Amino acid sequence: MSYRELGISRALWIPTAWVLINASRPVSAWLQAFGLAVGPQTASADIYTEGSPIDRAVFTVLVIAGLIILIVRGREVGPLLRRNYPIVLFFVFAALSVFWSDFPFVTFKHWTKGIGDVEMVLIVLTDADPLESTKRLLSRVGFVLVPLSVLYCKYYPSLGRLMTRSWLNTYVGVTTQKNMLGWLCVLFGLGFLWRLRTLYRDRENPRRTRQILAYAIVLGMILWLLQMSDSMTSLASLLLAGAVMILASQPMFLRGRAAVHVLVGAVLGTLIFALFFDSSGSLIENLGRNPTLTGRTAIWTDVLKMPFNRIVGAGYESFWLGDRLEQLRTMVGFDVNEAHNGYLEIFLNLGWIGIGLLTVVFTTGYRKVIAALRANPEVGNLNLACFLAALISSLTEAGFRMMSLTWIFFLLSIVSASRILALEAMADDETEDLAEYDSQYDDALRPASSVEAF
Repeated sequence: MSYRELGISRALWIPTAWVLINASRPVSAWLQAFGLAVGPQTASADIYTEGSPIDRAVFTVLVIAGLIILIVRGREVGPLLRRNYPIVLFFVFAALSVFWSDFPFVTFKHWTKGIGDVEMVLIVLTDADPLESTKRLLSRVGFVLVPLSVLYCKYYPSLGRLMTRSWLNTYVGVTTQKNMLGWLCVLFGLGFLWRLRTLYRDRENPRRTRQILAYAIVLGMILWLLQMSDSMTSLASLLLAGAVMILASQPMFLRGRAAVHVLVGAVLGTLIFALFFDSSGSLIENLGRNPTLTGRTAIWTDVLKMPFNRIVGAGYESFWLGDRLEQLRTMVGFDVNEAHNGYLEIFLNLGWIGIGLLTVVFTTGYRKVIAALRANPEVGNLNLACFLAALISSLTEAGFRMMSLTWIFFLLSIVSASRILALEAMADDETEDLAEYDSQYDDALRPASSVEAF
């Protein structure tokens, strides 16, 4: 069956390439790994500021190509952007931060990459069949990166393992660090679990058995990677978000309006208590982690000591630059270029105004995700799981950074939910119009009474 018959355009290769790169390694890092490019091997403040010319060229091409596609699809893109105005406002404010950033040109470059995330989401969801495009995106990326990570970790340790500052080997697979591998496994684990569930119910699919086997094998690889990488936080997140995805679409949760809210609140509340309010640290230790979250608490304390504008922040994706970055690395005692907390990261870059705008994105997005879950449980449960996974990851990682896999799927979940609601509203309007037409047609055919005839 051709792409056109499936409702998939060739433009889907643009977000596929974007996600493939951001879920693994930059192009320059792939070239260095195979000895095809020579470049700096350590991350300094200057390297982070200037970036790689190769990566810059690749991302520029993808952003421009994505923009052209969206201009062509303007009739579909405009309504989606209007329905997701909080996301638009967030990026408008991020663009304005160029005027007070210490590195305005770098801030602008980072902002264009952040806009690239939005472009890729819009390309997927303005395809002829967004659901089929989402499935194909998950399959293309997941069936490449997960098996390749297993291959690297097991047979090519120079590519798939990394020596930490504690002189321990950690499994990174196709990514550049253990945490990235963990969240790659979480998000595609949720996607593959969702596909398994839908395939199990699709009794009329002639390739059902083979597809179930393929997805089950890769899901097993994901669990193996999480175990070998000792990423217990990611494993717990996959299990919790996966449980919410399955339970939330059950009739008992769909019938009770508060049931899903209680389920989501229980998951987030338990994690927040374990991370920030459990003074004994026993819950964290049960996950195989120390109460300091591997030095994260020290980073949180040190970054708040740095001088920056608390109202508007240091500028979009601009806090970890220049002398400030070098000073923080000296204070912390090791290389660091993120706050390891998505909410704190937004505060550092965009201040309290950025936090306020992100909160609006959260609240409006959550309402859309829950409404879409009730309107279309089979698709809405994946949106809820990705939305929840992004909130969880950002408790200990910078999950809302540009080109972060969790940020991309977070935006995808909200915009996808808004599209589901728009389609449901259109269907309701068409039903009402048809009912009105039928009523008028019946009135025209009804025999006139004797009085009316007279």
